[in-house]
Amino acid sequence: MEFSTRLQQLPKQFFATLVQKVGTAVAEGRDVINLGQGNPDQPTPPHIIKAMQEAVINPQTHKYSPFRGLPEFKEAIAEFYAREYGVEIDANTEVAILFGTKIGVVELPLAIMNPGDSMLLPDPGYPDYWSGVALADVKFDTIPLLAENDFLPDYTTVSDEVKARAKLMYLNYPNNPTGAVANLSFFDETVQFAKDHDIAVMHDFAYGAIGFDGEKPVSFLQAAGAKDVGVELYTLSKTYNMAGWRVGFAVGNAKLIEALNLVQDHLFVSLFPAVQEAGIAALTSSQECVTELVAMYESRRNALKVACDRIGWAVTAPKGSFFAWLPVPEGYTSEAFADLLLEQADVAVAAGNGFGEYGEGYVRVGLLVDEERLHEAITRISKLNLF
Repeated sequence: MEFSTRLQQLPKQFFATLVQKVGTAVAEGRDVINLGQGNPDQPTPPHIIKAMQEAVINPQTHKYSPFRGLPEFKEAIAEFYAREYGVEIDANTEVAILFGTKIGVVELPLAIMNPGDSMLLPDPGYPDYWSGVALADVKFDTIPLLAENDFLPDYTTVSDEVKARAKLMYLNYPNNPTGAVANLSFFDETVQFAKDHDIAVMHDFAYGAIGFDGEKPVSFLQAAGAKDVGVELYTLSKTYNMAGWRVGFAVGNAKLIEALNLVQDHLFVSLFPAVQEAGIAALTSSQECVTELVAMYESRRNALKVACDRIGWAVTAPKGSFFAWLPVPEGYTSEAFADLLLEQADVAVAAGNGFGEYGEGYVRVGLLVDEERLHEAITRISKLNLF
């Protein structure tokens, strides 16, 4: 028996390879500072855990959830968007509850595209976007994210041929891996681009809570007409340190939401109700825990910048997310530099080429260890005399 053609054409799992390399080094007894991961290092806030504990005791949560989730959770999502972004969401028709937003990223091409159709992906971008391409048996073109454009796509460079064949486009701000952010004017431009060329938009808002220097990240749905063309995916993983809970949602265009819900009707019976109850607590309770979390990431970002400046590593501080996008020294590829750091400094980073062709020349560093470990990592790198 062989794997299906669909499985055989899946991309190699980039992060699995990285985890294996780090695991081998740790098994050898080495003190590896892992800056390559994207797994939040802080615990879920106590009030969310308490809500989950109380919900688990209730026998009602031991039954199947409604196929499309608890109405109360969808109402909480609508309330969250109205409060945080001034965006009105119809809880009945404009919300799809997801087992983490990675599910939505992979499902959307399956839901609205046919084999052989084409989509637009950012380069560099989150590697699992390619998984959705492979599973839906569709094709893709890329839009480069370049430093000179603040890592925003330049729609004027997209050829007429590419625009004509694209049916779906993915965006992600604050951005993984570059740490770049988008403003409302860019999203206004995106809506017009999508309408002009009949392209649906998926905005991956995974790091929507994490903006620095007093700037709150902008939701795509704040742009006029955004719900006419697209959806936004939001995860509780980063905002509330709930990565292992696997809970997120899509909001926006009712037809796209219905497509996602229809796919999920045939795959799942929605999330464990107790997890949804915890999600309600996260979205509707005090957001002080989020404020504190963002302040911690900003402090870590500043510590990293100071340490890099100290050794002569010219880096640009990220404006959002919990990642920094750092240039590799002259004479190295991204992968060679990442391997060198792991082998000779016991510092793990993610090679930029794993995020696409235009990721070459960079490594991604996560702000997911404390400031002392960040300083120690840069001190170890300084001993290699590369800068």
